[in-house]
Amino acid sequence: MIKTIALLIPVYVTIFWTILLFTGKKKHSNPRSFLAKFMFLLVLIFTGKFFLYEPYPDVYFYYDPIFLYVGCLTYPFYHIYFRLLTVDENFSWKAHSRFLILPIVLVSIYEVAVLFAPSAEYKVWLFDRTAYMNLPEINLLSIFRNILKIFVKLQVVYFLIKSTLLLRKYKDRAEQFYSDIQDGKYNNAKLLNYLLIFNCLLILIPGAFFAGNNIALYVILPLFFAIDIYMIGLMGFKQKPINPTFEVELDSQTEQVIGSELNTAQKELLDKLLVEFKQNKIYLNSELNIMDVVQLVGSNRSTISSIINQQYSQNFCAFVNGYRIIELEKIIINDNNAIYESLAERAGFGSVKSMHRAVVNSTELSIKDWKKQIIESKRTFN
Repeated sequence: MIKTIALLIPVYVTIFWTILLFTGKKKHSNPRSFLAKFMFLLVLIFTGKFFLYEPYPDVYFYYDPIFLYVGCLTYPFYHIYFRLLTVDENFSWKAHSRFLILPIVLVSIYEVAVLFAPSAEYKVWLFDRTAYMNLPEINLLSIFRNILKIFVKLQVVYFLIKSTLLLRKYKDRAEQFYSDIQDGKYNNAKLLNYLLIFNCLLILIPGAFFAGNNIALYVILPLFFAIDIYMIGLMGFKQKPINPTFEVELDSQTEQVIGSELNTAQKELLDKLLVEFKQNKIYLNSELNIMDVVQLVGSNRSTISSIINQQYSQNFCAFVNGYRIIELEKIIINDNNAIYESLAERAGFGSVKSMHRAVVNSTELSIKDWKKQIIESKRTFN
């Protein structure tokens, strides 16, 4: 009974996240919708593990081809999810088939070999890998199966490295989009990668390591997988794309004005920009991003980024937080007893931590020392 429950828990967890992530997918980001597809693959995998370990030989005999295909596609899918968080706008076969073709081909070759193997002996061999090794067909299947195991482990390492490099590259570019790099935007993405590392360790642990230890193999490992997958679903549900504008090159017109004075059209855009910030105080929106500004002033992302960089030598994040710092100083002067959480919210910061980071970057003082300096200056002035 305990074994059955432990084997089914990962199935239930993945079904839960598949349904939740698919529900209302039109309102979700592309990465989150794709994560739902990844979770569905995991439903198939853990269902296969249940049939294999429970065991249900008559069922698993027919299920094994599905199990192999989804097993070899899992980590490519997870890497595609990371690409949708960072560099790719949508999933497309043209862009992402290079990650999927090789595993599909390798498993297809194995399945062709299965067709030539005697079915009765193959069915026994699936649950006892030492059986019928004297038959050339079974011996060939054993070789192919071992190749697939090695291939999956190589995939684990390769895609882990690729995903880590993507996150490292795009954590800085995120500042070009978000006005306030809230604590969860990049940290959740890092945690997603750490969860992948943990998942990889569970995969890389040889089955022989737990040989004879049924509790570890059939109870502890499934529970670890269930916890890991639950956390992946939770973090993925919260995680927004790190760079949802999908970094593009500046157009030729923008390139021509970089490093020169603003032209008439750019000055008009700058005037509109300053109206939104100085009069309408759009910086008080902690979720503000550059595309919100683009819609308000009627331009494009490249041009707005270029104007801010030319005029103020800042990126978008620093520009917005500059206004928030000024607002924060006014609030402290008028209400020096306000707690940090209230200060952050009223000034437009997403969190106390992001407020502290902006103050340090702007003044080279901690929020505590800067606040104290403002209060003392007020007293001196009075």
